[in-house]
Amino acid sequence: MKIFIDTDILIDVALDRTPFSNDASLLLDKLEMKQADGFIAWHSLSNLYYICSSSIHDKKLKEYIKELLSFVSVSETTTKDAIYALGLNVGDFEDAMQISAAISCKADFVVTRNIRDFKHSPVPPCLPGEIIRIIDKDS
Repeated sequence: MKIFIDTDILIDVALDRTPFSNDASLLLDKLEMKQADGFIAWHSLSNLYYICSSSIHDKKLKEYIKELLSFVSVSETTTKDAIYALGLNVGDFEDAMQISAAISCKADFVVTRNIRDFKHSPVPPCLPGEIIRIIDKDS
């Protein structure tokens, strides 16, 4: 199973935003244990860094990103994917870019806390707790 992770999930873990960080951390643990294949968008890394850098020391934040990249892949995207994102019926272009990256890696689900932002996504959105149950059922 291929799981595409929205940036909000990564931020929840990095900033330990309870109660959201519990399921988000458990999901990342499952991906690290190779219970599913995890993917993120290239731009999620810069968004994660920008949002968290005022709260987390640079070295610690870079270590988190390096560890994350040891078990999560960056979805390969091109100009074609960016153009596709521009044509999606999504209110937020960043969300459209996430959807396009999820399609590019052939993800089965987009894991996000913002389900309503992905209601028009051809890749079904899923909350972290829901995807954990799906992974556990498939294991």
